[in-house]
Order: sequence, then C-alpha cells, then structure tokens
Amino acid sequence: MTEEKFEDCIAACDSCAVACSHCATACLEEQEVRNLTRCIQLDMECAVICRSASALMSLTSKYSQKLCGLCEEICSVCAEECEKHGEKGMKHCRDCAEACRKCAAECREMAIS
Repeated sequence: MTEEKFEDCIAACDSCAVACSHCATACLEEQEVRNLTRCIQLDMECAVICRSASALMSLTSKYSQKLCGLCEEICSVCAEECEKHGEKGMKHCRDCAEACRKCAAECREMAIS
C-alpha cells in the first residue's frame, strides 16, 4: 500500500502525464506545428518525469523527494510554455498548463517534506 503522504502527489503526477501526452498529440495536429516544437518536446519530457515520479512514490522510494524536485521544475517550465499557446486559444495547452501547475505544487510540497 502506498503511503498516504504520497497519494495526492501521485494523483497529480498521473493526471499531468495524461494531460501532457494529450497536449503533445493535439499539438501535432495543429496547422502551425513548427511553432509548437518546444511545447511538444516539453510535454513529452514532462509526461516521462511525472510517470517516473509517480512510480517511485508508489514504491515508497527514498529517492522520491529528489525526483519530485526535478518534476516540479519541469512541470513549471512546461506550464509556462503551454500557457503561451493556451492564451492563443489552444484549449489542450491551457488544460495542460493547469495540470502542470497543480503537479508542480504537489511535487514542491513533496520535495520539501
């Protein structure tokens, strides 16, 4: 059983990974995909780190805090990039930025606890 202190962060990481994967896929279908390459790359990186952090926390790993610190950093950068496109009407980017911000906040709490 996963420790209770990890539950909210695991849920946020899992949700963020899904949102980032969806955003990357949706960006690839946009007309001006060349303008979204940084967003797509960050989405993919963020999804990977979120899945990794979730997996380590589910193992109650002693490295969870360190990885959550890196996850918070990548989620914050991804959120900033997605917000730029979200402001231009790309709902998938706006939704991704929201998930990234929530995950960053949960990971920040985990990293300092």
